[in-house]
Amino acid sequence: MSKLMSVKELHMKMAEVEGAKASAALKAHEAAEAEKKAFIDHLLAPSGLTDEQAAQKASIIIGRAMENGLTSVQVLRFPNHICTDGGRAINQVEEGWETTLTGLPKEIYDYWKRQLRPLGYHIRYHIVDYPGGMPGDVAITLSWG
Repeated sequence: MSKLMSVKELHMKMAEVEGAKASAALKAHEAAEAEKKAFIDHLLAPSGLTDEQAAQKASIIIGRAMENGLTSVQVLRFPNHICTDGGRAINQVEEGWETTLTGLPKEIYDYWKRQLRPLGYHIRYHIVDYPGGMPGDVAITLSWG
Protein backbone atom coordinates (compact mmCIF):
# COMPACT_ATOMS: atom_id res chain seq x y z
CA MET A 1 0.00 0.00 0.00
CA SER A 2 1.45 3.39 -0.97
CA LYS A 3 1.62 6.14 1.55
CA LEU A 4 0.08 9.51 0.76
CA MET A 5 2.45 12.44 1.01
CA SER A 6 1.71 15.21 3.40
CA VAL A 7 1.02 18.62 1.90
CA LYS A 8 4.46 19.73 3.11
CA GLU A 9 6.11 16.74 1.37
CA LEU A 10 4.03 17.42 -1.74
CA HIS A 11 5.19 21.06 -1.82
CA MET A 12 8.81 19.97 -1.39
CA LYS A 13 8.45 17.46 -4.25
CA MET A 14 6.84 20.12 -6.46
CA ALA A 15 9.73 22.48 -5.67
CA GLU A 16 12.23 19.75 -6.63
CA VAL A 17 10.41 19.13 -9.93
CA GLU A 18 10.28 22.87 -10.71
CA GLY A 19 13.96 23.20 -9.81
CA ALA A 20 14.85 20.36 -12.15
CA LYS A 21 12.80 21.95 -14.94
CA ALA A 22 14.50 25.32 -14.38
CA SER A 23 17.93 23.66 -14.35
CA ALA A 24 17.18 21.82 -17.60
CA ALA A 25 15.88 25.02 -19.20
CA LEU A 26 19.04 26.88 -18.12
CA LYS A 27 21.27 24.13 -19.54
CA ALA A 28 19.33 24.19 -22.83
CA HIS A 29 19.60 27.99 -22.98
CA GLU A 30 23.35 27.87 -22.28
CA ALA A 31 23.82 25.22 -24.98
CA ALA A 32 21.83 27.30 -27.47
CA GLU A 33 23.88 30.40 -26.62
CA ALA A 34 27.14 28.46 -27.05
CA GLU A 35 25.91 27.17 -30.42
CA LYS A 36 24.92 30.69 -31.45
CA LYS A 37 28.33 32.07 -30.44
CA ALA A 38 30.09 29.29 -32.37
CA PHE A 39 27.96 30.13 -35.44
CA ILE A 40 28.80 33.85 -35.15
CA ASP A 41 32.50 33.01 -34.74
CA HIS A 42 32.26 30.82 -37.85
CA LEU A 43 30.59 33.65 -39.79
CA LEU A 44 33.26 36.14 -38.81
CA ALA A 45 36.25 33.90 -39.55
CA PRO A 46 37.65 33.58 -43.07
CA SER A 47 36.32 30.46 -44.81
CA GLY A 48 39.70 29.59 -46.25
CA LEU A 49 38.06 28.38 -49.47
CA THR A 50 39.75 28.94 -52.78
CA ASP A 51 37.65 30.19 -55.70
CA GLU A 52 37.74 26.66 -57.11
CA GLN A 53 36.38 25.18 -53.86
CA ALA A 54 33.73 27.90 -53.66
CA ALA A 55 32.77 27.16 -57.28
CA GLN A 56 32.31 23.47 -56.43
CA LYS A 57 30.04 24.34 -53.48
CA ALA A 58 28.09 26.87 -55.55
CA SER A 59 27.67 24.34 -58.36
CA ILE A 60 26.18 21.79 -55.95
CA ILE A 61 23.78 24.33 -54.39
CA ILE A 62 22.67 25.71 -57.76
CA GLY A 63 22.35 22.24 -59.27
CA ARG A 64 20.06 21.01 -56.48
CA ALA A 65 17.89 24.10 -56.71
CA MET A 66 17.67 23.81 -60.51
CA GLU A 67 16.72 20.11 -60.29
CA ASN A 68 13.83 21.17 -58.04
CA GLY A 69 12.64 23.70 -60.60
CA LEU A 70 13.88 26.74 -58.66
CA THR A 71 15.45 29.86 -60.13
CA SER A 72 16.83 31.11 -56.83
CA VAL A 73 18.21 29.72 -53.59
CA GLN A 74 18.85 31.12 -50.13
CA VAL A 75 22.58 30.69 -49.63
CA LEU A 76 22.90 31.91 -46.03
CA ARG A 77 20.90 33.49 -43.24
CA PHE A 78 22.78 35.44 -40.59
CA PRO A 79 22.13 37.85 -37.70
CA ASN A 80 22.01 41.51 -38.74
CA HIS A 81 24.66 42.48 -36.18
CA ILE A 82 27.27 40.81 -38.40
CA CYS A 83 26.93 43.98 -40.51
CA THR A 84 28.81 47.03 -39.27
CA ASP A 85 25.56 49.03 -39.12
CA GLY A 86 23.28 46.26 -37.85
CA GLY A 87 21.75 45.76 -41.31
CA ARG A 88 20.38 49.32 -41.60
CA ALA A 89 21.83 49.97 -45.07
CA ILE A 90 20.55 46.63 -46.35
CA ASN A 91 17.11 47.33 -44.92
CA GLN A 92 17.06 50.80 -46.52
CA VAL A 93 18.54 49.47 -49.81
CA GLU A 94 21.16 52.20 -49.63
CA GLU A 95 23.86 52.55 -52.22
CA GLY A 96 27.08 51.08 -50.83
CA TRP A 97 25.25 48.67 -48.48
CA GLU A 98 27.80 46.01 -49.36
CA THR A 99 30.53 47.96 -47.55
CA THR A 100 28.77 47.11 -44.25
CA LEU A 101 29.34 43.37 -44.72
CA THR A 102 31.92 41.46 -42.69
CA GLY A 103 33.16 37.88 -42.48
CA LEU A 104 31.53 35.15 -44.55
CA PRO A 105 28.68 37.37 -45.85
CA LYS A 106 31.35 39.70 -47.30
CA GLU A 107 33.28 36.75 -48.74
CA ILE A 108 30.12 35.51 -50.47
CA TYR A 109 29.45 38.96 -51.93
CA ASP A 110 33.04 39.32 -53.13
CA TYR A 111 32.96 35.84 -54.70
CA TRP A 112 29.68 36.65 -56.46
CA LYS A 113 31.09 39.93 -57.76
CA ARG A 114 34.29 38.26 -59.02
CA GLN A 115 32.98 34.95 -60.36
CA LEU A 116 29.20 34.70 -60.54
CA ARG A 117 28.05 38.15 -61.66
CA PRO A 118 30.02 37.89 -64.93
CA LEU A 119 28.09 34.64 -65.57
CA GLY A 120 24.72 36.40 -65.15
CA TYR A 121 23.87 35.43 -61.56
CA HIS A 122 22.15 37.92 -59.28
CA ILE A 123 22.56 38.27 -55.52
CA ARG A 124 20.24 39.84 -52.98
CA TYR A 125 20.85 40.60 -49.32
CA HIS A 126 17.59 41.33 -47.52
CA ILE A 127 16.11 41.45 -44.04
CA VAL A 128 13.88 38.39 -43.57
CA ASP A 129 12.34 38.98 -40.16
CA TYR A 130 11.45 41.86 -37.88
CA PRO A 131 11.38 40.70 -34.25
CA GLY A 132 9.71 43.34 -32.12
CA GLY A 133 9.33 45.49 -35.24
CA MET A 134 13.10 45.85 -35.62
CA PRO A 135 15.23 44.41 -38.47
CA GLY A 136 16.41 40.90 -37.68
CA ASP A 137 18.20 38.27 -39.75
CA VAL A 138 19.63 38.90 -43.20
CA ALA A 139 19.27 36.34 -45.99
CA ILE A 140 21.51 36.02 -49.01
CA THR A 141 19.63 34.83 -52.08
CA LEU A 142 21.36 33.82 -55.30
CA SER A 143 19.18 33.82 -58.43
CA TRP A 144 19.52 33.06 -62.12
CA GLY A 145 16.00 33.32 -63.45
